[in-house]
Amino acid sequence: MSEVAAVLDDLRRESEELDLLVAELSASQWAGETPAEGWTIAHQVAHLSWTDGVALKAVTDPEGFGDEVEKALADPEGFVDRAAEEVRAAYAPEALLVRWREGRERLQEVLRAAPEGTRFPWYGPPMSVASMATGRLMETWAHGQDIADALGVTRAPTPRLRHVARIGVRARDYAFLVHGKPAPAEPFRVELIAPDGALIAFGPEGAAQRVTGPLHDFCLLVTQRAHRDDLAVRAEGADADAWLDIAQSFAGPAGTGRAPGSGSASGAGR
Repeated sequence: MSEVAAVLDDLRRESEELDLLVAELSASQWAGETPAEGWTIAHQVAHLSWTDGVALKAVTDPEGFGDEVEKALADPEGFVDRAAEEVRAAYAPEALLVRWREGRERLQEVLRAAPEGTRFPWYGPPMSVASMATGRLMETWAHGQDIADALGVTRAPTPRLRHVARIGVRARDYAFLVHGKPAPAEPFRVELIAPDGALIAFGPEGAAQRVTGPLHDFCLLVTQRAHRDDLAVRAEGADADAWLDIAQSFAGPAGTGRAPGSGSASGAGR
């Protein structure tokens, strides 16, 4: 199986798992607040639906996607919140669920059909097909975490988290950039323990700057769904330690992060 097919299959499974979590919710539950300030469960699903839509535009109409980038540049701190509210307000929960389902399946179709080597524009660096699918999986998992926390549901970590970790590691330099800091010149070694005990590693074994810990905790960190003080992720080296304070796996401005002691999803990087 190709890398693209594998990550797209995992994206579909991640979406279906979240779909099961929200499909039978009552109207009052859809309106329930999540740990992201000002966002209900409906806002979370609206955001996923909207982001699938702009991803589809980036894939099918790269020149037109420039309009989306202009909107983001005009309001970098508020365009995501505004889009989520617009979609939430336009659809009742049942219709919003249908919109999300149809949009994510259409995105699956076009990504599977994209020629190998294609790159698409995005809010950060251009994306390959695999990177675009990985980004969608990361967002689905992270916003799914907000929803699960709002509902008081504990989700079992899955091997799909390796994709979230990968994009978090690859976004290292971007995290420094959006904080106005120079990216470290040397590579880091990141060693993470998956739920089944397997080692997932990135970077050269002999690197002086190291990050270690559970895969799940690292993913909570880079998606800003938990504060580093509440996680078993450890750094060796000043640069690695600085990274754990600012790590983000998503494009756009740095999130506000989570307050210590507030659980797995208190406060929100979008």
